[in-house]
Amino acid sequence: MAFRSRREKLRSILTGDDCIRPGSVYDAISIRIAEDLGFEMGMFGGSVASLAVLGDPDIGLITLTELAEQMRRMSRASALPVLVDADHGYGNALNVRRTVQELEAAGAAGLTIEDTLLPQAFGEARTQLISLEEGVGKMKAALDGRGDPSLVILGRTGAAAITSLDDAIRRAQAYEAIGVDGLFFTGIKSKAELEAISAATRLPIVLGGAPEDMSVSDYLRGQRVRIALQGHAPISAATQAVYEILKALREGMPPKNLKGLASSELTSRVMREADMKSRGADFLGLKT
Repeated sequence: MAFRSRREKLRSILTGDDCIRPGSVYDAISIRIAEDLGFEMGMFGGSVASLAVLGDPDIGLITLTELAEQMRRMSRASALPVLVDADHGYGNALNVRRTVQELEAAGAAGLTIEDTLLPQAFGEARTQLISLEEGVGKMKAALDGRGDPSLVILGRTGAAAITSLDDAIRRAQAYEAIGVDGLFFTGIKSKAELEAISAATRLPIVLGGAPEDMSVSDYLRGQRVRIALQGHAPISAATQAVYEILKALREGMPPKNLKGLASSELTSRVMREADMKSRGADFLGLKT
């Protein structure tokens, strides 16, 4: 299959001995930059997807179609393996199954399905979880929806920060038992929590943020953490840069005086201009 090599690369990261820190990607430009800089994989977060596609906060407004189409654009632009935050799978277990099918077709190397109750319940400000039984059903549906066995499916839970560490472990063990490829945890606040999770489970661990004293790679490797997220600074930096440039232009600064713009060399590289010129010469008889 066309996307098998990138999925096998992500799978090798999960089954390896190192702890990888992915680049946060959200469009064709960001994924190409991450690839050029040597990142082993990209992470396409749900909050980033909502901001990049809708300009809205991460409250479950983005649709599966929008998420998959953005992933498709990135797959076309780069061969970098991407792990997609597929939130709750956009509905019940049957919706989860379709979510897997759509993201697989869009070129995702892997995806996460979480047990958070989404969208937010009426009158309830706190984050809630679905039942363990419903969570298991969603993970089963995700595995059943997978057509390419190399596609990575991670069971995700934020229970450690929402209910309890014991609940997080209980959920992780249940998802592990039905055959997911790895376990994704958010809300881990201490080494003791991570060590308890590591001792109680067997699968590779993906860590969605952690205190600074838990960021040492050797320590994370020892706890079976194979992917440690670094947040989503790139889109934040891009937002600030666009704001500063537009503000300067609005206040009357001549375009030639603007600072911090991408060089023509960087822009050319990101656009893969050399490849396009070569194709123009081969297919259109254009002189270079």
